[in-house]
Amino acid sequence: MSEDFYDVLGVSRDATDEEIEQAYRKKAAKYHPDVSDAEDAEERFKRIKKAKEVLTDDEKRRVYDQVGHDRFEQAEKRGGFDNGGGGGGGRGQGNPFGGMGGGGQGSPFEDIFNQFFGGGQGRGGGRNRPRQGSDIRTQVTLDLEEVHEGVEKQFTLTRPEECPECGGRGHPADADVRTCPQCNGQGQTTTVRDTRLGRVQQTQTCPRCNGAGETYSESCSVCGGDGVTREEATLPVDIPAGIRDGQTLRMEREGAPGENGGPKGDLLIDIAVRDHPDFERDGDDLYHRHPMSFPKAVFGASVEVPTVTGSTELDVPAGTQSGEEFRIRGEGMPHLRGRGHGDLYVQVQVVTPDSLNQEQKEALEAFAEAGGEDVDVSEGFFEKIKNSF
Repeated sequence: MSEDFYDVLGVSRDATDEEIEQAYRKKAAKYHPDVSDAEDAEERFKRIKKAKEVLTDDEKRRVYDQVGHDRFEQAEKRGGFDNGGGGGGGRGQGNPFGGMGGGGQGSPFEDIFNQFFGGGQGRGGGRNRPRQGSDIRTQVTLDLEEVHEGVEKQFTLTRPEECPECGGRGHPADADVRTCPQCNGQGQTTTVRDTRLGRVQQTQTCPRCNGAGETYSESCSVCGGDGVTREEATLPVDIPAGIRDGQTLRMEREGAPGENGGPKGDLLIDIAVRDHPDFERDGDDLYHRHPMSFPKAVFGASVEVPTVTGSTELDVPAGTQSGEEFRIRGEGMPHLRGRGHGDLYVQVQVVTPDSLNQEQKEALEAFAEAGGEDVDVSEGFFEKIKNSF
């Protein structure tokens, strides 16, 4: 038996949508795989997201409360909810447990479901509860230097906003209120159809009044009755130092407006980091390929290598081979969670000269003829080669 969704979030069974959202954010912040070190963090985070998804959806929550956790989970695994009538298949619209044959509003099992649980979301029902608005997703692209230091970015996006003319109502304040002629003020319509299971009754949200049970003599001239308009907004966002490509920042209550007085959704900002000409990143460590001349690799040298903030000196010992790697501690990216930095790994790439002057050719030819062994050092042979480059 898996854990009840209310227990997952740590809320009571009569918790409001806002209380559920607050509990979700608190739990998600604790068990997000990018933050938590717990072995089961990823699985717990999935359960937390699932609990929030079900309990903030009016219809799913109503079904969940009526049938219980285990039966709800079993029905979702089957992909259908037959109430003892068998069948399977996809989900129907407006019903988390649509019936056989791919579901849809015409599914006979959805009709039985609606009859068994009292039909759709009618006037005065769950539809009129405050609902949080949808989340909006955007992207910010950064340079590696910006990520290294942390930065505040200004970005502009177009997003839905509550209509300033009608305050989100979708109609003028003085518009005449009328009982919806299609549902007679019930907020839902009922049809009877003959199916192979017999005559069944289907109840659904009224498409004309959208479940409100009322219509108005005129719509808002600005939003056309939608209650929202699309507006351009410029927002600042603080990018923490050390953030990685592909991670997401969340700005609470900067998303789409809610319904029936509910809070706004959130703004999700996907982070993209541009490729850097000098560095490759792996976690908080950086990797740099540094070209080095043959004599310096043979005799050793102190070389200047780039860092994100400038440069530093690296002592390369004599006899270094191409491909050897050296670590410079603390010159990588800052740790996003905690103090300190990663390291910079420098891989030496010995460059074979493709153009030599006469002196350089003679020095290398002499070295080749000697086979690299038994050379009279007292004559300054190696010094001659070194100085010739």
